[in-house]
Amino acid sequence: MKLFYLAFAGVLYLASFAGDAFAQAADHYLTIQLKSGPVVIQLMPGVAPKHVAQIEALAKKGEYDNVAFHRVIDGFMAQTGDVKYGNMEKGFDASLAGTGSSDMPDIPAEFSKTPFVRGTVGMARSQDPNSANSQFFIMFADGSFLNGQYTVVGKVVSGMENVDKIKRGEGQNGEVSNPDRMIKVTLAKK
Repeated sequence: MKLFYLAFAGVLYLASFAGDAFAQAADHYLTIQLKSGPVVIQLMPGVAPKHVAQIEALAKKGEYDNVAFHRVIDGFMAQTGDVKYGNMEKGFDASLAGTGSSDMPDIPAEFSKTPFVRGTVGMARSQDPNSANSQFFIMFADGSFLNGQYTVVGKVVSGMENVDKIKRGEGQNGEVSNPDRMIKVTLAKK
């Protein structure tokens, strides 16, 4: 009987941690205002704490405001977040958009078992898995080939219809001429 009580206490103890992680993730939201309306992303600090912290820090400083969706591939994803070359009101350079980052350091990969499905938000990076910085992408469709290769930082919980209206790029790389932008990016805790 003692063993049963110990096992039950252990289950309750573990459940309290799981509950805390879920509650923690449920408190972090990023709202992106697009020309077609808002997109609300539930960030996942329990899955990628360093990446989420960096996104939140950049959003708090207004770094994501007016940043272009420089790479948009129909049926795949929309990429944004180049705060160095992608700000359409300060120093926008279409030829360099997608090559820049922030003044903050790159972040080591935080790969997880969270799958890339429609609405998943992942961090963009170079060939080096530890090179994510400020750029991220929103999935238009499932992309299981990205699972375990890129860091998942969140998921769209409302406004996916607005993501679907982002101007698409051309060619294999999805480069966008006269791109749509994130008009305003704010944080909220619910």
